[in-house]
Amino acid sequence: MLNNAILSTAAEEVKELSIGDAAITAIFGYCVVFAGLICLMIVLYCTGAYFKSKNAKEEAEKKAVAQKSAEKTASVVETKAELPLAPGSAGHVKLFDVPDKEAAMIMAIVADKMQKPLNELHFISIKEVK
Repeated sequence: MLNNAILSTAAEEVKELSIGDAAITAIFGYCVVFAGLICLMIVLYCTGAYFKSKNAKEEAEKKAVAQKSAEKTASVVETKAELPLAPGSAGHVKLFDVPDKEAAMIMAIVADKMQKPLNELHFISIKEVK
């Protein structure tokens, strides 16, 4: 009984929408949806810009570290160039991103494959190919 009374009261209060009211309601709904989409687009754009700047900073740091290691390697090569040559050696070898131990192994392998003594070979530089 109570439900019937509520339904009848609600039915009496509902009024018909005119075409103008329906058009205004539809336009307002579309504006709300597009405003939400614009807000979402702005959030995604800002997030993308943040991560792009973060990646740029990381790459700049990597370049700085690589440059420091190259300078360090160059200074090591320069200090080796100042040392006197060992008897029987064929000069200094410039090493680029290669540790001394690996360079020695490479020179030994080349000498073995060529079947020549190491002191008869002249290595100018050794560079790691990346």
